[in-house]
Amino acid sequence: MAKKEDPKGGKAKAPRGAGGPPPTKKEAKIQARGGQQELVAAGPSDSSRARETPPDAKTYVPRLKTRYLDVVRPKMVEKFGYKNIMQAPKLDKIVINIGVGEATADTKKVQSAARDLTLLSGQKAVITRARKSIATFKVRENMPLGCKVTLRKARMYEFLDRLVTIALPRVRDFRGISPKSFDGRGNYALGLKEHIVFPEIDYDRVEQVWGMDIIICTTAESDAEAKELLSGFQMPFTS
Repeated sequence: MAKKEDPKGGKAKAPRGAGGPPPTKKEAKIQARGGQQELVAAGPSDSSRARETPPDAKTYVPRLKTRYLDVVRPKMVEKFGYKNIMQAPKLDKIVINIGVGEATADTKKVQSAARDLTLLSGQKAVITRARKSIATFKVRENMPLGCKVTLRKARMYEFLDRLVTIALPRVRDFRGISPKSFDGRGNYALGLKEHIVFPEIDYDRVEQVWGMDIIICTTAESDAEAKELLSGFQMPFTS
């Protein structure tokens, strides 16, 4: 390899590693870093990035919401004679609560219950605390006693879908839910003895089985309208 001529008239030294002396450790590290930066700058191809990109959450419509708009709401308008489709009742929110009575002896159990509630609901649970001290039950003010979560919009529909199609059929000796648990203002309360009926909970890693209360809040003004709404979502009411 011909050596380059120095602009001052002399012969230029050959670069290190190219017919000249081997590169030093410092120069080798710099060269290696430069190669890594080029690989990072290149990045994956457009096709691979398209496969890794999750679907847009804004354009996703839950299955039960589509059913409400296409099937449930038109049937309710026809049955109750609403003058406007906006008068038809709809789901407002779903509140899930877990009370941990053992927390008076071990407050760490509340953290375990909150972790399981976060898994099955898909939303971070909030720890509930005592408002005042009750010496009879060994409860001190501000002591953690349970956890809860409030679901709205897409997460609300997704949870109700999993509750109806997966969780309730897995309840031992399940024969349907009572139609008498409405509060007179269109809200329905449901209790489960075991939270492990949800598929998100790994039974082998559960520290303790928790009971839970599920309150389904609707905009219905009567129990009959609320029952018709939930029946449209295939809630298994007993006859």
